[in-house]
This record gives sequence, structure tokens and C-alpha cells, in this order.
Amino acid sequence: MKIKPFGVEEWMNEYENEAVYNLGETCVKSLTVKELLDFQGGGKEALEKIYQMQLTYGTIPGTDKLRGEVASLYKTAEIPNVVIAHGGIGANHLVFSALVEPGDEVISVMPTYQQHYSIPEALGAKVQILPLTMENEFLPNIEELKKMVNENTKLIAINNPNNPSGSLMDKKCLEEIVGIAREFGAFILADEVYRGLSHEGEAFGPSIFDLYEKGISTGSMSKVFSLAGLRIGWIVASSETVKEINIHRDYNTISCGKIDDYLAGVALEQKDRILERNRKLILENARILENWVNRETRISYTKPKAGTTAFIKYDYSINSRDLALRLLRDTGAFVVPGEALQQEGYLRIGYANDSQSVKEGLDKISEYFRILEEEGK
Repeated sequence: MKIKPFGVEEWMNEYENEAVYNLGETCVKSLTVKELLDFQGGGKEALEKIYQMQLTYGTIPGTDKLRGEVASLYKTAEIPNVVIAHGGIGANHLVFSALVEPGDEVISVMPTYQQHYSIPEALGAKVQILPLTMENEFLPNIEELKKMVNENTKLIAINNPNNPSGSLMDKKCLEEIVGIAREFGAFILADEVYRGLSHEGEAFGPSIFDLYEKGISTGSMSKVFSLAGLRIGWIVASSETVKEINIHRDYNTISCGKIDDYLAGVALEQKDRILERNRKLILENARILENWVNRETRISYTKPKAGTTAFIKYDYSINSRDLALRLLRDTGAFVVPGEALQQEGYLRIGYANDSQSVKEGLDKISEYFRILEEEGK
């Protein structure tokens, strides 16, 4: 299977380790094992359990404990609806592998995580792109979607909250998409890895799984729960869809690690405390970002409503890759160029690290903008 290079991941692989101010990071500042276990009251019992673990294969589909904790993040999910995967990236890949065949039609929003259009294309599907624009606050144009869907549409892929813009589809918007998909019997895959980090109201917005019988939600421990190192993600879908996914899962997963499964369960038991910590950090950093945007006269953005990233449009005559490279090499500020997301003229900024690093990194970018202005850019 030939597939296009993964723009964002190639960029991160090549340059992230050079960062002084990492504004490319999308996970809320990662927890240490000690910090995680401190939420549980010190972790003595947890560590003893880990010491006694035999490091053989874990429970093949994931432990009932972990699957039950994942199910609790949804209104209508039960353990049989949950598939444990190797991160959100593994979850998305499993869904496409199980459901999409050559000749199918798939609709994906853009900008989004590249998996959602490059994998189905590589599988031989016809992929149509539904563009998300700043003019529409990076939300899908429902009328345009109606024109794209037909009896051959197998799956509609959305990303909610959206990476890179931080836009958030509300229940009304999701129900409109469901109505269109239901008319033609299409699946909806919602990559919801940032669900749980809404900036206002309830932390967890509505999930596509709870709204549609053919709705499939993917999530992970990485972004919202600050535990990317566990490499635990999940799929929540109907029991029929889970059976199809598990056939493919047997070929590429077998099981996730026993320690990872266990610690993910511990974290989800303590989700309220972790979310309190993480939302506080995100909201503070979102204010820092907003103040910075308001000070800079040649950039603009759609203010994020959820998640950890913002998509910054800039008015300088330099392409995004060159700008991002010059920022990194000359200031240590690391961002993701819009080019990596097929959106030239933008920078993706992650504001999930500690507040001091975010503030200092943004200040460094401002200093470099002054240099560009002196150069007549």
C-alpha cells in the first residue's frame, strides 16, 4: 500500500528535538508517573501491583476495567462498544482498515489530522475534501456537505474538537451531519482526541457515538489526559462495527501493554482531578495566546473553543515552512508550518506546555516578526 508522507509527523520527527520553546506540542503538559499516582493518594498500592505484574501479553481486547472507564466518558457506551488501540493514531487506522475498501467514497474535512484523507486514499477510496475556512470559523459548511454525499459514500471523517484550529462543532451541527449521513447509510468517524478540553461549559462536549447508530468515536490518553507515553487509545462504536474492527486488530495489535493498560485505568479513575489541572493550564495559556494575537497587527485567528492548538494566519511574504524553520533556528521557537497541513499561510501553535514557556515562545516569535518587517517582508 503506497501512502503519502505524513506532513505533520515528518516535521515533528525532524525538528521537535531542537526546540527551546515547544509551541508544536499538542498534549497538555505531560504527567510523570509520580504525579499521576499522587492523584490516587501516593501510589504505594499501584506500584506494588506493577512490581508483581508478569510481563506477558495483556488482556487481548483491553481489560474490562479500562474499557469500562472509557465507556464512562460517553452517555450510552458499554464495555462491548469499546476497542483499545495503540494510541489515537492506531484507533483511526483500525477504523479505516476495517471499513474502507477500493471504490468506496470518503469525505474528510480539511485542515485535519492527515490520517483522515491519506489513509482512505491509500486504500483505494475516492476521497472528497470538505474545506474548513477561517471565514466560517473552521466549521463544516452543511450545504456543501449535502452536495458531496451520495449512495456511494462509505464514511464521513470529522475531527471534533478540530486540530489545528480548536473549532468545536456543537450538538446542532453534529446532528445536521448525522441527518445527512443517515440518509445514505454512511458511517461517521469523529476523531475526538481533544474531547474533554472544552474552554467553556462542560469539559466533554457531545460525542458522535451518542448521536448516531453508525457514529464512531476515537480518543486517547495523550492530549486530554497528558499521558501520550502510555500509547493507549480507543474506538467506541456499535457492537457490529466493533466485531469488524477486531478482525483487523488481531493482525496488528494483539494487546496493548499491561502496565499501560493499568496506568490508563488509574488515570481515568482520577479523570476529574486531571481535567481540573489540565483545563486550568489550557485556559491560562489560551488567554496568553489571545493577548499575543491582539498585540500583533499582521496575524489573525479564529479563537479556539476547545483543545490545545490554534491556527494562526499571518501576513508576511514568506512561505510557512521557511518561516517555521527560521523561527526555530534563530529563536528556538518551534511551531508547525501550515504547509504540513496543506494550508499555506498559517502556523499551528500549541499552547499546552507550561505557561512561562508559552509566553516566552510567543515573545520570541514577536521579536522575529519585527525582523521580517525590517526586511520588508
